[in-house]
Amino acid sequence: MNRCKSATFLFLHLHQGKLWSKSSQPVCVIPTCTRPMEIGRLNPTRHLSPAMKVPVVVALGPGVTHLKEGDRVGIAWLHSACGHCEFCFSGWETLCKAQQNSGYSVNGSFAEYALGQADFLGRIPDQLSFVDAGPILCAGVTTYKGLKETDARPGEWVVISSVGGLGHVAIQYATAMGFHVAAVDVGEEKLDLARELGAQIAVDARAEDPARKIQDEIGGAHGILVTAVSPIAFKQAMGMLRRRGTCVLIGLPPGEFPVSIFDVVLSRYTLRGSIVGTRKDLEEALGFAAEGKVKATIEQLPLDSINEVFSRLREGKVNGRVVLNVA
Repeated sequence: MNRCKSATFLFLHLHQGKLWSKSSQPVCVIPTCTRPMEIGRLNPTRHLSPAMKVPVVVALGPGVTHLKEGDRVGIAWLHSACGHCEFCFSGWETLCKAQQNSGYSVNGSFAEYALGQADFLGRIPDQLSFVDAGPILCAGVTTYKGLKETDARPGEWVVISSVGGLGHVAIQYATAMGFHVAAVDVGEEKLDLARELGAQIAVDARAEDPARKIQDEIGGAHGILVTAVSPIAFKQAMGMLRRRGTCVLIGLPPGEFPVSIFDVVLSRYTLRGSIVGTRKDLEEALGFAAEGKVKATIEQLPLDSINEVFSRLREGKVNGRVVLNVA
């Protein structure tokens, strides 16, 4: 069977040791055979690499009644959660302190067979190909949830900071959700892509001040989604907000960035982080993709090219998502 996975910066950080990997044992319920999967990368522990994998079910564990063999499912970053803490009870299982994560605290998907926790598998719509589904399980649900966290409403302005693997998907979700979209990046190639995907304003941060441009053009954004991996972009984002605006961070660069307490208080800014998405968010994100409203830019490569892909990620030479095929 053909299988695929897609590489992401989160797993590159794991591979480089920038994030600690946990060493707990996997607690998985249902074995799944690999079909196309979206993948991440090798991490510092001996766990199988992560990732967002799109398989078909080949066997069921005891008590699994809502799935059957042959179902098309997806293994996402959130492998499982406890189900009984305050966060799980309130629909925020992504904040569960006892959660397990694919390829981080439990084995991931660089294998012919993988284990998935039945209650946390995404159901892949029939209209969505395995290859196109892979990036939605990570980049898709992460950016979709982040946009929801801006609290912006249809007809309002959101800024997508960085038009990379996350950002190019975020622009499509923002457009599909009814927002006006502005994009900020460096270089005409990225800005042209942003315009093609629906951005009405595209700002080259090397040629002009993004904050001044956004304030002059639209009076500031109601919401900003920072997908960048540069701390400078995080500092710039606050200057692009309009009063009572919300800035959401989903990029994960190391380091810190300064925030003016005075500006936050007087302008009633909201600054928050957002990590992937819940099972409900994943279902909704897959729905947009199944309707053809969101489609990642995908480059397909064989699994044995993984080291080359890591090098290109480090050098910023990957446009969109790389999907690795496992024959």
